[in-house]
Amino acid sequence: MSSKPLSDNTLSPPRLYMAPIRGMTDHIYRNTFADHFNGFDLSVAPFIASPSGSKIRKKYLKGVLPENNKNMPVIPQILSKSADGFILLANRLFELGYETVNWNLGCPYPQVANKQRGSGLLPFTDLIQSFLDNVIPAINGQLSIKTRLGRNTKKEIFALLPILDTYPIEEIIIHPRTGVQMYNGTPDLDAFATCLSLTRHPIVYNGDILTENDFNRLSARFATINRWMIGRGALVNPFLPERIKTGKHKPEGKIKKLKSFHDELFLQYSRILSGPTHILDRMKGLWQYFSQPFSDCKKAVKKIKKAKTPEQYQSLVDEFFNKETA
Repeated sequence: MSSKPLSDNTLSPPRLYMAPIRGMTDHIYRNTFADHFNGFDLSVAPFIASPSGSKIRKKYLKGVLPENNKNMPVIPQILSKSADGFILLANRLFELGYETVNWNLGCPYPQVANKQRGSGLLPFTDLIQSFLDNVIPAINGQLSIKTRLGRNTKKEIFALLPILDTYPIEEIIIHPRTGVQMYNGTPDLDAFATCLSLTRHPIVYNGDILTENDFNRLSARFATINRWMIGRGALVNPFLPERIKTGKHKPEGKIKKLKSFHDELFLQYSRILSGPTHILDRMKGLWQYFSQPFSDCKKAVKKIKKAKTPEQYQSLVDEFFNKETA
């Protein structure tokens, strides 16, 4: 087996990745976040499924077109079990100027996994090997992988990592839950520690970094890790990445900054989404995260989610933030 990786935790500050959260961290969200907050070094985009045909329309790639991602570096992610489909899409992305694409081997949702895609492929190491044997020589750039401990059991990742060591993979992002766990329970940190001993590849930790204390606890335990992916924690508290990077807390003007961030998202989605229903659905979905830092706001948020028009929605949001700053 190849030797263990040397620590890259001597690099400071840590390298922070925005997690791909489907329906949330699209290019509008990523660009707007980077305009208002600091801390993230790059993002992994929500997955694009590989095409079944031989042509890829530009519209299909809208979320990862370079002209739509000027504010934050992004790695496109592909969901696929077809080597041919992956090669076609990956090489199109490399033509656009990307140096790395990410293969999604971690999506836990049954509608994906039951088709042997995402985490559903993890029990089948022979299929993964065949896929990589075909893909790696045929793509014109680097490959990274985002995965979980397995679909059903952590033994699956333990069997897979030594196999992945035989391929030139740029890095492996590991969420230490199984697919069947979805996002329930707690990450298995002991299993993650075992993963570190089974591979020579750089590893990115991903899972439940919700506070600065979470990050400090994890970085103290995993001293060789300097790459960290943050998802829900930054959606709830967009100040978190910068706080992790700098250790500094800047409480002044937080509400004003959050409102400015919200209003810019609302404006940008209003420009690209057709019809008030689509705009309202997108913005209301974000409130499951926007509301969490605030106490005693259930009634106000309930009103916001019942808004019938964009004008009514914005009026209720203005009222909410005005009360918070009063």
